[in-house]
Amino acid sequence: MRQAHTINRRTSKKIFVGNVAIGGDAPISVQSMTNTDTCDVKATEGQINSIVEAGADLVRVSIPTMEATEAFKKIKSLVSVPLIADIHFDYKIALKVAEYGADCLRINPGNIGRKERIREVVASARDHNIPIRVGVNAGSLEKELQKKYTEPTPEAMVESAFRHIDILDKLDFHNYKISLKASEVFMTVLAYRQLASQIDNPLHLGITEAGSYRSGTVKSSIGLGLLLSEGIGDTIRVSLASDPVNEVKVGFDILKSLHLRKKGVNLIACPSCSRQKFDVISVVNELESRLEDINEPIDVAVIGCVVNGPGEAKEVSVGVTGGSPNLMYINGKADSKVDNHSLVDTIEANIRKRIPISNV
Repeated sequence: MRQAHTINRRTSKKIFVGNVAIGGDAPISVQSMTNTDTCDVKATEGQINSIVEAGADLVRVSIPTMEATEAFKKIKSLVSVPLIADIHFDYKIALKVAEYGADCLRINPGNIGRKERIREVVASARDHNIPIRVGVNAGSLEKELQKKYTEPTPEAMVESAFRHIDILDKLDFHNYKISLKASEVFMTVLAYRQLASQIDNPLHLGITEAGSYRSGTVKSSIGLGLLLSEGIGDTIRVSLASDPVNEVKVGFDILKSLHLRKKGVNLIACPSCSRQKFDVISVVNELESRLEDINEPIDVAVIGCVVNGPGEAKEVSVGVTGGSPNLMYINGKADSKVDNHSLVDTIEANIRKRIPISNV
C-alpha cells in the first residue's frame, strides 16, 4: 500500500465545543451551518440531522432574534451534535443562548457595544464553559479599518482580529478560536498565514461566500488545501450556495485528499477514454450513491483499462481493472473475474465485506 504523506500541523491550544476537541492533537473537525428559518424548529432539526448523517462534527445555527433563542432551546433538546450559536451585535441573545446550552458562541466582542455588555457575555461564556469564536470577515470590517486600508486586505483582517483578541485577553478569557474569511482565496490564505504565526489559539478555516456548488468547491479546495497542507487549521467549514450536506461532503473530501481525516469510501477512478471496457462514469456515480452510508475508511479503485488499472488496484483494498473480462483485486491481489452486468453489485459486495457491520 502507498506511503501516506504526513503534514506537520501548527501547534495550537486545545478547546472543546461540547464534546468535540478543537486544536492541539485533535482531528480537524468538519462543520456546516443550517440555512432554515431557525424559528421553524422541525425544519431546522431535520436539516441538522441530515448534516450529522453526512458526518459533520459540529453544526452552526443563526440566532438573529430573541424569538429564535426560544426555538434554539427546543432544537438543542432534540439533537445530540454540538451546536454553535451564530450571533451578531445583540449581547442579550448571546446571554440567553448560553443559558439555553449553546456549545459555542460565534460573536465578535468588539461589535456588541459597551464594555459592560462585553464583560457580561464573556462572564457568561466563562460560567458555562463555552468557547467563543471570533469571526473576522473581509466584507464587514470596522469603519476605521475600512478608512485606514481603503479596501479589504490581509493586514486589515489581522488587525481586526487582534482588536477582538485584545478585548478577550484583557478580560483574561482565552477559550476562543479565530476565523479570517474572505471570498478572495489569496486574501484569505495570506491573512491566516499572518495570524497563525502570531497566536496559538485554534483556527477555523473557510473561504466565505465561495459561490455555487461547483465554483465554491474549487475555491474552497484551493484555499483550504493550501493552508491545511502547511499545517494551518483546526476546524473547517466549506461555504457553498448549496445544500449544507454538500458542504460536509466536500470538507471531508478535502481532508481525505490530504490524509488528514479518513472517513468513508475513497474512490480512485480514471476519467475514462476509448480504452475503457466498461462505463467508468456510470459505475462510479452508482457506487457513490450506494455507499454514502459507509463511514469506515476504505480505498477503492475503479479503472477502465489495463494501462493504469493493475497498478492502482494493487494499492487499495478493493479494485477493478477493465478487461475482457474485468479483473477484481482484493487487498492488492488479483482475485476474480467479473462481467459488466454484475460489476457494480460485485464491487459493492466486496467493499461491504471489509467494513464493520455497524457501519453498513
